Amino acid sequence: MIRSIFGTSLIEYPGRICAVLFSGGCNLACPFCHNPELVLPDLLDRQFSISDDEVLESLQKRKGFIDAVTVTGGEPLLHPDTVDFIARIKTETGLMVKLDTNGTYPDRLRECLPYVDYVAMDFKTSPAKYPSATGGGAVFEDVMESLDIIRTMDDYEIRTTMVPELVTPEDVLEIAAVLGPVKRFVLQQFRPGKTLSRSMADLKPYPAILLEDAADEIRKTALEVVVRV
Repeated sequence: MIRSIFGTSLIEYPGRICAVLFSGGCNLACPFCHNPELVLPDLLDRQFSISDDEVLESLQKRKGFIDAVTVTGGEPLLHPDTVDFIARIKTETGLMVKLDTNGTYPDRLRECLPYVDYVAMDFKTSPAKYPSATGGGAVFEDVMESLDIIRTMDDYEIRTTMVPELVTPEDVLEIAAVLGPVKRFVLQQFRPGKTLSRSMADLKPYPAILLEDAADEIRKTALEVVVRV
């Protein structure tokens, strides 16, 4: 399941120093995805796998340098054994655990709750554009169910990548209306270059000021909004 480990990150888990575990495979085909090697079967097959025991041994060695771990992807909840794996991380290392997810596996997400301290869920775009933003792979009702599950947590964020054409400022306002009050809403800058769809590799990102202006509009609804560029 785990294809690579990034030993230390200061940005993947807000307020904590963490290791980052990248799981392989995803049920979506978001054209703007910047980890195509973890999504496309022909690229994924070239990636080596790391056993759960090897991962846990590596995390144990890094205790003292890190106080948390982020499990990301790909889509970690694509794998049925992710729940047991996260439970092992929590019980065997005692580290704080953050899970990144696209929200399309609400049942597995619910099972993970006893073992995770923070969830970051992608909310791709406004409902009407979801098929275009996910390659037709997402069931929007599952995403909304996952949102309801995450709302029960003490610490979480909902994040949207500002992809030109797929996410306009008007879409952002619609997203905020659909979400309602959430603990933290994150607007992320789109990164061209390495993307799942080659058509987006040269797409010019929005100016940073546009993200800030969109965030200011959303803040009027009393949401906490973070802009990551």
